[in-house]
Amino acid sequence: MGDTVLYEVRDGVARVTLNRPERRNAINPAMRDELAACAQRIDEAAEVRVMVLTGAGTAFCSGMDLRAFSEGERSRSGPGGTAFPTLPSTKPAIAAVNGPAVAGGFELVLGCDLAVAAEEAVFGLSEVQVGLFAAGGGVFRLPRVAGLRPAMEMLLTGQRIDARRALELGIVNHVVPAADVVARAEEIAARVAAAAPLGVAETLAMARRALDLPEEDLWHLNRAAWSRVASSEDAMEGARAFVEKRPARWKGR
Repeated sequence: MGDTVLYEVRDGVARVTLNRPERRNAINPAMRDELAACAQRIDEAAEVRVMVLTGAGTAFCSGMDLRAFSEGERSRSGPGGTAFPTLPSTKPAIAAVNGPAVAGGFELVLGCDLAVAAEEAVFGLSEVQVGLFAAGGGVFRLPRVAGLRPAMEMLLTGQRIDARRALELGIVNHVVPAADVVARAEEIAARVAAAAPLGVAETLAMARRALDLPEEDLWHLNRAAWSRVASSEDAMEGARAFVEKRPARWKGR
């Protein structure tokens, strides 16, 4: 994608790496714009089924580059001109948290659908300590994931938590040694990529709205999604593959 974001695709999995290790992968305007372009590219790429997001070096992401912000640098999009709330909207995203994820970096994790964290990773939303607030989704995503009381303490004080506490709160799915973070995330991604793309897409869309809509509305969406999936070529292929005890050959339609 560019100098600040690395992008590669293999076997349906897009690995996206934040690449400013000398600045602990702080998000400057260039990175913000490259990440936004990357998200759009993943959404539009038929060969990509799932994304893994990680950081170069020893940090995942230290959030917005406050030096760039203090000097008046702004990107072309995003709250405050520098935040990055945008992730692929139609493909699952997995965070491989190889080190500290704070402020906007933690918001990237919260924006992903799954997360694997290194044992030494830490998480926090420190924006109130520097005159800002967690405008990249943190103020509403963290309460949904971790519960209101733990989230309020983190949001209002800037308190950081370790990986084990993040696991207890449901913020991450797995905690592993740092050397295994990307491999574990890509192992999960490979299983997602091997599943039926239509089924994954409908599941993702429904699950992401599960906490926002009343159950009656969700059942309405559920019936429409079932109609689309059950009548697809992939649904018939999946049933035949199960009966014939062979891998399914998905077409995405």
